Amino acid sequence: MPRKDYQDRLDDLREDVVDMSDLVLERLSMGLESLETKDEELAWEVIDGDAEVNEVYLDIEQECVDLIALQQPVAGDLRLIAASFKIITDLERIADLATNLGDYTLDARRTYFSEVDIQEVGEFASEMVRDAIHAYETENVDLCYEIDTRDNHLDAICEDASERIMRDLISEIDVEDEEEIEMVLQETSRLLLTIRDLERVGDHAVNIAARTLYMIESDDELIW
Repeated sequence: MPRKDYQDRLDDLREDVVDMSDLVLERLSMGLESLETKDEELAWEVIDGDAEVNEVYLDIEQECVDLIALQQPVAGDLRLIAASFKIITDLERIADLATNLGDYTLDARRTYFSEVDIQEVGEFASEMVRDAIHAYETENVDLCYEIDTRDNHLDAICEDASERIMRDLISEIDVEDEEEIEMVLQETSRLLLTIRDLERVGDHAVNIAARTLYMIESDDELIW
């Protein structure tokens, strides 16, 4: 294969990863919206759309395998391909977490704990992913470190939200109706799982930043 064709394939690989991130972030946004509006039709769209994400993932994975097997890349090219493969794995897992949001929407029966802003948490986590992909696309080292730092803030937001939910649970659980108590407990569980999943979205953003940093500078400082 001529060198130009090989370089074109590397460029296309990077572009495909960015395109996959756009698809995944769209699914995550839809999942958050369905959760906020209790839109079951939108929730099913997110759930059913996971197959499309998986198909994209497999196509890019195969391209990574082909590039390694047929071109035997070295140094920077090899790190790009390896990082791309790891990044699409994180993106696929973020899509799975978006699917969870769709499932939580279908399970929701009533809204409690109105003081907890799930949208705010979700948007913060989504922005981390978006910036992590931008760092990958533009090879921005400083942004990689910034995303790692931002994850500490996301963890703090999630911890505060979880504590507020538990405090509200204590006050809500005083109701005498057993069915009402069960609904409160179910809503508590659903919200805590939602917060946990959004925190994991942030963790995947850090993973993307870490692999990007290694791709650019062979620096494994952020890999954990």
